[in-house]
Parts: sequence; C-alpha cells; structure tokens
Amino acid sequence: MKKFVQARLSGMMFLEFFVWGAWYTAIAVYMSNNGMEDLTHWPFTVNPIAAICAPFFVGLIADRYFATERVLGTLHILGGIIMGLTPLAVNNPLVFILMLLAYNLCYMPTMSLSNTLAFHNIQDQEKEFPVIRVFGTVGWIVAGLTVSFGLVSFVSEGITPEATALPLYLTSIASIILGLYSFTLPHTPPPAKGETVSVRSIVGVDALKQLGSKSFYIFLASSLLISIPLAAYYNFTQIFLGNAGFQNIAATQTIGQASEVLFMLLMPFFFARLGVKWMLGVGMLAWALRYALFALGAPDVTTWMILGGIALHGICYDFFFVTGQIYVDIKSFEKIRGQAQGLIVLITYGVGMLIGAQVAGETFNLFLGEQSALTLDQWYDFWWLPGAFAVVVFLIFIFTFNDREAEGQVSEEDISPL
Repeated sequence: MKKFVQARLSGMMFLEFFVWGAWYTAIAVYMSNNGMEDLTHWPFTVNPIAAICAPFFVGLIADRYFATERVLGTLHILGGIIMGLTPLAVNNPLVFILMLLAYNLCYMPTMSLSNTLAFHNIQDQEKEFPVIRVFGTVGWIVAGLTVSFGLVSFVSEGITPEATALPLYLTSIASIILGLYSFTLPHTPPPAKGETVSVRSIVGVDALKQLGSKSFYIFLASSLLISIPLAAYYNFTQIFLGNAGFQNIAATQTIGQASEVLFMLLMPFFFARLGVKWMLGVGMLAWALRYALFALGAPDVTTWMILGGIALHGICYDFFFVTGQIYVDIKSFEKIRGQAQGLIVLITYGVGMLIGAQVAGETFNLFLGEQSALTLDQWYDFWWLPGAFAVVVFLIFIFTFNDREAEGQVSEEDISPL
C-alpha cells in the first residue's frame, strides 16, 4: 500500500513539472516568431508575480477551507483551459500576456499544494519525499524531449515545434489530465482548518523576526540578488540557442535538468567537504561561470561551451537553492519552519525573479534596438552582464557570511536525497 501511494504521488509530481517544462522552455521562441521579440521577458515576469500571490491564496484560502486534492485538481483544469485559449490572443500582445498571467495565477499555488499533499501522505518525509520529488525533474526532462522530438511530426519542414503554439497546447492537455488525476489522489484535508492565519505569517515576517541575525540577513540579501541574473537564463537561453543555430531547443535545455539529478545525488559528498558557506558560494560562482561560457561560446558558436553552460545547472540550482532550503530548515524550529521556507521562496522565485525578468528584458531590448534578433557578437556582450553581477554577489557573500553555528548542525540525513 505504501509503495502504491508513493507511485501515485510520484505520478502527480511528474505531471506537475511536465506541465511547467512544456511551455516554459519554448514560450520565448514562440513569441519571437510572432512579432513579440521585444516582449519575451513578460512571461518570466508574470510567473514571479504569480509566485508572490500564491502564498496568500494558499495560506488564506486553500489551506483553511478546502481539501488539497480538490483545489489542486480545480486549479489545473482551469489553468489548462486558459492555456488552451492563450494562442488565440497571439496577435494581441497585451491580452496574450494577461492570459499567461491568469494561467500562472492558477499554476503557481499548485507547487506548494502538491508538496503539501505529498508530505501529508507519506510517513518518512526525509527519505520518501526526495524520491517522489525527483520524478518532477524527470517530468521536466520528458516535457522538453516531447516538445523537441515528439511534436516535430506535427509541424512543417524547416519549422521547430518551439516556434509554434504546440507546446502551449501540450501544456493545456497535460494540465487538464493532471487536474482530473488530482481528484483520485488520497484525501488530504485542509492543513490549517480552524487556525488563525495572518498575512505576517504568510510572508514570513514573524519567522524573520525570530531568525534574524547578521548571517541570515546576508543570506536573504544574497538570495534576492543572485535571483536577478538567474532570470536572464530562463528567459533568454532558448532565444540564444535559436540564434546560435540549435534545432532541438527544449530538448537541449533538459541537459540542465539531467545535471540537476546528478548533483542532487552528489550533494552529500560535496556538503561534507565544503559546508554551508562554500556550497552556497560555489552555487553562486557557477552562475558566473555559466554566463562566461555562454559569452565565450557565442561568437563562433562553440558548442561544448554552450552545452557546458547548460550542464552547470545542477551546480547552479542544487548548490545554491537546495542548500539554501537546508540552511533555512536547520536555522528554523517547528513552529516557524513553514513560514521560513515560504519566505525564501517569496524572495527568490518571487521578488528576485520579478526584478531580474524586467532588468534582463530591458537590457535585451537595448541590445535589440530595431533588429529582430541579436547578432552572436551582441550575445557575447549580453551574457557578460549577468555574469559580472553574479561575481559581485559571490564576493559580497563570501566576505560577509559567517554562520559557524549552522555549519555544525548539518547532518548527512539533512542532505541525503535517498
């Protein structure tokens, strides 16, 4: 019975990230091919806006009044319908972007809802959840491969699936399937039913007051700052790959998710040798190295440099973001643990990515000018900017962060993925 429940939850997590990966790695290419090449940062702006709004919906409504599986199912079905209609607005940029905002307002709350449902229905969270969660990464990889290779037979010769609305329709269908599937998942009553929940607790103000220390504030500031150059990767890598002549863009980007799985398995080995500070530092430095490889590989399309930059995603994500979640967890105590984790998500995927998407978008448009695409020499100049920013954040963090107490609290169980 336990294995059966775990398999059902793994299927949920697979579809949860399949839905996200199907459109997220192709939307900028689609927009660029439909006269919106100067607006491609907006999908990556409405996504963090939705991430900022999600905790309020989940904390004030979903967690208090409705069974988790029903909210999850309803949001995915509604989101699937909205995404299915979105391509109809491709000739009206404002409506198109507003449709993506509406979709993301449905999708982003499901990220925490799916975690809540999984945690409620397993006995050993530390051992069982990583196994379930890794299926989400697999789902993202399969989505990228499906977009690049599975949809190719539905497009005309010389046209890539990423340049069409097919990834959006794939997202729509998968979202509705996940919505229907969600209603079959184990019943999960609202976790905060009857409790008094305040806006202060949802945004993590109470947790911040109790965890406040110099090192913790430095960590939060660094998390916010490093998320700004992060937005450039999600937004413009797919466009960069297209300009560099890559054909299977969504599939190529799945190299990053494969790397994420590998380095997740290797985290205990590195953690034991580097500790919290240098795990976070190496993660930041990896962002700078990634952008340097993109810049150096751009002018002559040096394939190994570009693919190497994508492959660094495992270090970029696992070493900084996963280590950051562990750091927050070991600094917290039971009463504020959820608030503290919500705070770091709000700061990174919400505020940081929101600022980053706008900054990266405006910078890209300055390079673009009246052109329809950047030249490879312009990409060389473009990628150095987020790379230099990441180096500055890394240096500030390394010279100011020093939390010896946290270093001594990390155990192998905290970081083992299995």
